[in-house]
Amino acid sequence: MSPTSGTVAPPPTEQHSFADLGATPTTLTSLARVGIEHPFPIQTLCLPLALAGVDLIGQARTGTGKTLAFGIPIVQEVEPELPEVQALVVVPTRELCLQVAGDIDTAGRDAGVRAVAIVGGRPLGPQIVALNEGAQVVVGTPGRVLDHLRQGHLKLDRLRILVVDEADEMLDLGFLPDVETIIAATPDHRQTMLFSATMPKAVVALARRYAKRPTFVHAEPAGEQATVPATRQLFFQVHPLNRFQVLCRILDAPDRDRVAVFRRTKRGVDRTIKGLVDEGYRAGALHGDMPQVAREKVMRSFRKGKLDVLVCTDVASRGLDIAGLSHVINYDTPEDDRAYVHRIGRTGRAGAAGVAVTFAAWNELETVDLIRRRLELTDEPVHEVYSTSPLLSELFDLPTVQEAAAAARAAAAPQKAEKADKGDKGEAPAEGDPARRRSRSAARRRRRRRIPAGERPSAATG
Repeated sequence: MSPTSGTVAPPPTEQHSFADLGATPTTLTSLARVGIEHPFPIQTLCLPLALAGVDLIGQARTGTGKTLAFGIPIVQEVEPELPEVQALVVVPTRELCLQVAGDIDTAGRDAGVRAVAIVGGRPLGPQIVALNEGAQVVVGTPGRVLDHLRQGHLKLDRLRILVVDEADEMLDLGFLPDVETIIAATPDHRQTMLFSATMPKAVVALARRYAKRPTFVHAEPAGEQATVPATRQLFFQVHPLNRFQVLCRILDAPDRDRVAVFRRTKRGVDRTIKGLVDEGYRAGALHGDMPQVAREKVMRSFRKGKLDVLVCTDVASRGLDIAGLSHVINYDTPEDDRAYVHRIGRTGRAGAAGVAVTFAAWNELETVDLIRRRLELTDEPVHEVYSTSPLLSELFDLPTVQEAAAAARAAAAPQKAEKADKGDKGEAPAEGDPARRRSRSAARRRRRRRIPAGERPSAATG
């Protein structure tokens, strides 16, 4: 049954511009400054409706531009000279909150519109100051939005636009009562938009209760694959004791850029991080028990390329857009197809290619089969692999284990000769010498490739 007063089908192949869709000159210059010039399908469908004030439910695969589909209408509707909250965006996670606020800042730069992010884990004081100074756009997580509402710092009586982003995740995390409390504090005459990658019945019910004859906007034809076609999806049956070694083999792929590795638990994240750091990888952790300042520091380092492996729980699987994320590795099998879609949606974004690899132990194969059937991925076989499998060399353009060992021996020979020569002269590399650091890193890599799978220290295997 349709949740809406109407359903908008995908646009024809004709390419529209943002100007065609109703973007103002100030919005166009703001977007052009960061290289955004052509709309994605969800934006093409949503913008004319949203700019006309229509309530809507937007559904599209993750990584296809949902933020600007509501961000552009927000920056064009609010009046920067009015010192009152005119738009509120509610999101499920702190990282997504900061990202959405940044995207709205980008779109509204030339119009003088600025978004204020209010998230838990940060001091209330600066947020209170920002709200009292007359923020026009607020982006927040449910708990912190409620804190400010109850303390009287956030007033929504003049709100024009309400957006619930990643609505399905909001429901999964148990935020539905908080979201309903927030909605009850907003005026009845507001415009309401819900955006989600999947559309469970609970999201449809939420829209029916609080939106006025919403139009359902779906950016892909019905029945089309829920995952991004540009993402290559691989499924591996891996023995738990060999899983860390398989991970390291994939991380050694010559063409990989930044990688997100998903673990089910915070403890699993910590154990995997310890193993990767011990092996010389530039890896950082992200999970819910970390202080907000630490989480933001890790994300900044990852975005800037100072870290190139992010090991995280599902806190990072929703909405985050990280340029250069070439691989997603499900170290632990996702619990269902929805979790799978959101995890692998971190790669293959905005038309870029990506690779998603899912590990499964023998007792997780049933879950993997269910995911494959529901997402129509049954053409992708489940390969049984070990760290020494030739298949890994073929898929990721890696040298075989034997070739790697031979290369390591060849590389070690000149270093041994140099060391012996310096020993004859009574010389040694300085402790901070780059050559010495590189030598240590190479030695770590060689040790990793030589250690049999069953002999890895338990802290490294995770």
